[in-house]
Amino acid sequence: SVVQGDADRDLRDYPDKGFDYAVLSQTLQTAVRPDRMLDELLRVGTRAFVSFPNFAHWRTRAALMFGGRMPVTRSIPVSWYETQNIHHVTISDFRDLAREKAATIERDWYFASSGPIGRTGANARAEFAVFELSR
Repeated sequence: SVVQGDADRDLRDYPDKGFDYAVLSQTLQTAVRPDRMLDELLRVGTRAFVSFPNFAHWRTRAALMFGGRMPVTRSIPVSWYETQNIHHVTISDFRDLAREKAATIERDWYFASSGPIGRTGANARAEFAVFELSR
């Protein structure tokens, strides 16, 4: 079975370990409280997949440093006032959050416009990240 809903509200309605997998795709950065959402995701799923745009990507950094403006990129495709993003998360930030929440990072994948990239330097090189977590 697959269930889709509002992760800010609906996760609390599901039983502990009610699903084998819980997937949060490109949503963490739009959550009111990403830390609480991650707790709930790991509570309802035996494993959780979380993906998000990496705000530490070099193009984002360059747009801020040299242009002085919030960038419009492939991972942030609209102007700052149109985006649903309310938290700017980086790969390093997410790793810290997972550690704080006692979540185990089982696997991780990183992607740029050229395709998959390695873990080395991913915080600056990756546009998107995907993590498989357990607790």
